[in-house]
Amino acid sequence: MNYQVLARKWRPHNFTEVVGQEHVVKSLINALQHNRLHHAYLFTGTRGVGKTTIARILAKAMNCENLQDANPCGVCKVCRDLDEGRFLDLIEVDAASRTKVEDTRDLLDNAQYAPNQGRYKVYLIDEVHMLSGHSFNALLKTLEEPPPHVKFLLATTDPHKIPVTVLSRCLQFNLKRLTPSQILTQMEFILHEEKITFEIPALKLLARSADGSMRDGLSLLDQAIVFGNGKVSSEDVNAMLGTVAEQPVEDLLTALARADALAILDKINDIANTQSDFGEVLQQILQVLHRIALVQHLPSAIDPDFDTEMLASLAALLTPEDVQLYYQIALMGQKDLELAPDSRSGFEMLMLRMLTFKPITSEAIVNKPAPTAIVKPVAPVTPTATPSVTTPTITPPVAPARDDNDWAAIIAQLNLNGMGKALANDCALDSIDDKECRLLIDSNRIRGALAEDLLHKALQAYRGTPLKLVFNSQKTALDTPAVQQLKANENKQQAAIDNIHADKTVQALKQQFDARVLPESIEPV
Repeated sequence: MNYQVLARKWRPHNFTEVVGQEHVVKSLINALQHNRLHHAYLFTGTRGVGKTTIARILAKAMNCENLQDANPCGVCKVCRDLDEGRFLDLIEVDAASRTKVEDTRDLLDNAQYAPNQGRYKVYLIDEVHMLSGHSFNALLKTLEEPPPHVKFLLATTDPHKIPVTVLSRCLQFNLKRLTPSQILTQMEFILHEEKITFEIPALKLLARSADGSMRDGLSLLDQAIVFGNGKVSSEDVNAMLGTVAEQPVEDLLTALARADALAILDKINDIANTQSDFGEVLQQILQVLHRIALVQHLPSAIDPDFDTEMLASLAALLTPEDVQLYYQIALMGQKDLELAPDSRSGFEMLMLRMLTFKPITSEAIVNKPAPTAIVKPVAPVTPTATPSVTTPTITPPVAPARDDNDWAAIIAQLNLNGMGKALANDCALDSIDDKECRLLIDSNRIRGALAEDLLHKALQAYRGTPLKLVFNSQKTALDTPAVQQLKANENKQQAAIDNIHADKTVQALKQQFDARVLPESIEPV
């Protein structure tokens, strides 16, 4: 008898055997129980998650003569014929090999005829997105108004390539990627039934390598059984996949936490002797650092697919700052392995970069030895007489008097800046009290609402009362703080020019070399 691969031998034959797609199974069971079957179903998802398998189980349940809790019985003639591929009313088509419109028309020509054996004639079209545009047009009319005895089950890995006119006529179910723990549980069950010895760490590695696909996981398991001569061990699986175990990753991160460069290089040498791929080692380091970061912030986030003791010990040994730094360096350093002269030297530089930029922790600063103080001996002082102690009288500080007539002094205490201060400097004070502040401003000066609001609030805070701010426009020039500052600057500039002209050295240069003084080059100090 020919050997049957595990992925085919252990393919589910009813809904209870399906792994990891409970949301889809529940909807289909409810539809079967209440006899609310749609005429077209579309199953989407990545490879190996059960799209075609669930479609076949649904086709079997639609035609089963003795349903048991909406599950096909598996013993009636319909179930047996369908499992053995002899059921005439299940027309299974691979759209990748029949993309032409003529193929689709030939397929649908028989849709009008009643089923031969079962209750429904079921068209199962796999990889339906591979159909041509004309094929979709030929399918569309029948898909929209099929005969009552026809059901369409479509499966695809790329629903974005299916026209929206087809999508709108189907019930769409998105199948999830399987988690490593779900794949691991199924592998354990199969190996127990097959009576094959195995190691849990080896299955964990296979489950992670399956990348969410049960079919890929069982294919890898088949390969591991052959490679290990009838058993599945961690050593054989690591050798088969060309990967390294988690132990070197733990040793590398431990040496990194202890800043032990020698241990890091020794471990890299051990990895190189096993002819392992340093890119795979870096991927595992990234995965472990990611899990460590989750555990540090959420202790309940320990992934059972990883070594929980390793995660707990490394989470306690590494600081969150170190983990984030190492992860970023490792993530950005993946391209270094391709650019380096060889992958080993690139990996060594990456690990040494982590070691070099390791942040200095507060503990290292606290443990740093304090400088030794030199204490000089002091000659003892012989008391001659006890001086009388006089308690000094503490005088409270006197607040500076407020001059409400000096507008420039008031501006200095308003703590204004920007447009508010500019508006205040362009005004002259008319009067101010606890009720009202009247300011004079040039009629040509444009006032902004925001500047007025800033000045108003500052004056209220200065006086401590909700005073009112009033502006009076003046056409004549006002002696505002801005004008006063401008005059002061001009006086300083003129004084500086006069001092330069009065300087004896400058006068001597004028007489001997006919030198000239450029006033615009003079700046007052």
